[in-house]
Amino acid sequence: MKKTIIILAVFVTVFVAYFAVKGAEFYKGIYKNGSAQLHSIQPVDKKIFNILLLGYGGFDAKGIPHDGTYLTDSMMVASIDIEKNKVSLISLPRDLWVKIPTKSGADYHAKINSIYQLGLFPKDYPDVDTTKYPETALVKKAVGDITGLQIDNYVTVDFLGFTKAIDILGGMVVDVQTTFDDYEYPLDGKEKELCDRESEFTQIEKYLKPGFDEEEKARLFKEKLELEKFFKDITDDPKVAFPCRYEHLHFDKGKTFMNGETALKYVRSRHSLQDGTDFGRAARQQQFVRAIKDRVLSVGMVTKVVPLLDELKKHIQMDISVDESKKFIGESVDLGKYKIINIHMSDSNYLKSSFSDYGEYILIPRTGADSWKEIHSIIQNGIMEITPTPSPTSSKK
Repeated sequence: MKKTIIILAVFVTVFVAYFAVKGAEFYKGIYKNGSAQLHSIQPVDKKIFNILLLGYGGFDAKGIPHDGTYLTDSMMVASIDIEKNKVSLISLPRDLWVKIPTKSGADYHAKINSIYQLGLFPKDYPDVDTTKYPETALVKKAVGDITGLQIDNYVTVDFLGFTKAIDILGGMVVDVQTTFDDYEYPLDGKEKELCDRESEFTQIEKYLKPGFDEEEKARLFKEKLELEKFFKDITDDPKVAFPCRYEHLHFDKGKTFMNGETALKYVRSRHSLQDGTDFGRAARQQQFVRAIKDRVLSVGMVTKVVPLLDELKKHIQMDISVDESKKFIGESVDLGKYKIINIHMSDSNYLKSSFSDYGEYILIPRTGADSWKEIHSIIQNGIMEITPTPSPTSSKK
């Protein structure tokens, strides 16, 4: 099997092309580090780079925001060792529960997938310490706390940019590892559709908010059992209450051609019984990277690059400096020399399921909330390709 490199290689390939074709225009369009002026940073004799890759909904082609516009649907850290020619790819489950720095010193936690948004809209979260950790510095700190790695840079891409880039490349063939169905894939723009149940919804809407009369609710549900079931479905099983909000996805095992829209569904799906949860999705995203790399290297980039750059410029942001970009470009000459290492965290090894004080599902280290020391060791061992010791949770007889 050919050696592979993580999704950053796609961006690196684009960097090569833009220096030849588009010059600094593309770079200025996607570069953002909070500075008013764009300037070069002096190169450092650095061999390992930890890049945070974030995928979020953003806006559709009509300018309509996706549900959870700035929640990061996908989060990965690419630890790139240019001396040893290897990349360690660490997927972060979106339900990880992490402590956020506050100005008051109050104890405040949030899911990792919300922290990019917290940094972007500080006025909505006045106690979050965005003075010390402005914009993307906040999510960098949180990811650093979890992984034990110093996060050097970030790259973000929204859904529309992802789908357009795949389509510009002519689509790609993906080797689907498991046949699966997902009956709960959310349809964009349908999040508030009532699916021809406006009459029933009007009757029970006030009971979905606090402050209603419990006795009145009980009388109504006693008289109309169908409304009681509808109410229960809304809170417990929305796909039954509002089926028009969801799409049925089906993927067969084996090599499958995917355009941009299908590819996005493949890497986002997480409600399948056969290959669901965030952990199954993370594995698919890592597997999809190989297809991207193979496709980029197989197409004629000279004919594809200009429209690709024009589209990506609208949907990508990063804080990788000019000098760092040049260093990556030097490494992109032979992408095949890089070895990829996948590092997974799940509730079957180093994490455990829990619930916040508000009742929401979260993931915490199996050693306890905010106890990331074991995770740090596992990640370092994975990067250094050290075989892990037996699990400390195993019992002695």
